[in-house]
Amino acid sequence: MEFIWYWFAYSFLGYCLEKLFAAATRSKHRLRRCFVFLPLCPVYGFAMLAILLLGAEDLPGAWEQLLLGTLASTSVEYAVHWAYEKLFAVRFWDYSATKCDVNGRICLPFSLCWGVLTLLAVRYVQPVLENYAARLPAGAAALAMFLVALDGILTARVLLVTRDIDALTPRTLIRLRRRTA
Repeated sequence: MEFIWYWFAYSFLGYCLEKLFAAATRSKHRLRRCFVFLPLCPVYGFAMLAILLLGAEDLPGAWEQLLLGTLASTSVEYAVHWAYEKLFAVRFWDYSATKCDVNGRICLPFSLCWGVLTLLAVRYVQPVLENYAARLPAGAAALAMFLVALDGILTARVLLVTRDIDALTPRTLIRLRRRTA
């Protein structure tokens, strides 16, 4: 049950990190989200789940955790990007203008950032998160999963119809509903 909360927490923290990065770099996608309603960026949640399931917490040193985080997160990032492209014909990110990229899906500078983020998360965030996640009721996890599933369906609908990540707003969803009604 705790892994559900880990996914939520890291997806939310990733969303916050993306917002800060977009503001700092004055990105044109500053207002974009990964879901229509929920402030979550799933690639961060999936990456951290992979890292935790691979035993990053049990590794003896920082270099081992950093390396595992770099490799596991980069693999997840590539897979998620590929899935978005194949399922929805959208690209949430494109590293093709960055040096050392692979198909615009991953790049060395951000892979190294993943490693550093992993190190910080495993050493400082995860111990606190474990404490809170263990106290949350099971029913709350079911409700949270229901909300993610519902928002995921709505998000998939918007992406399948518009093929545009900037359309991920409640306003677009309402317009789509009016068009099909």
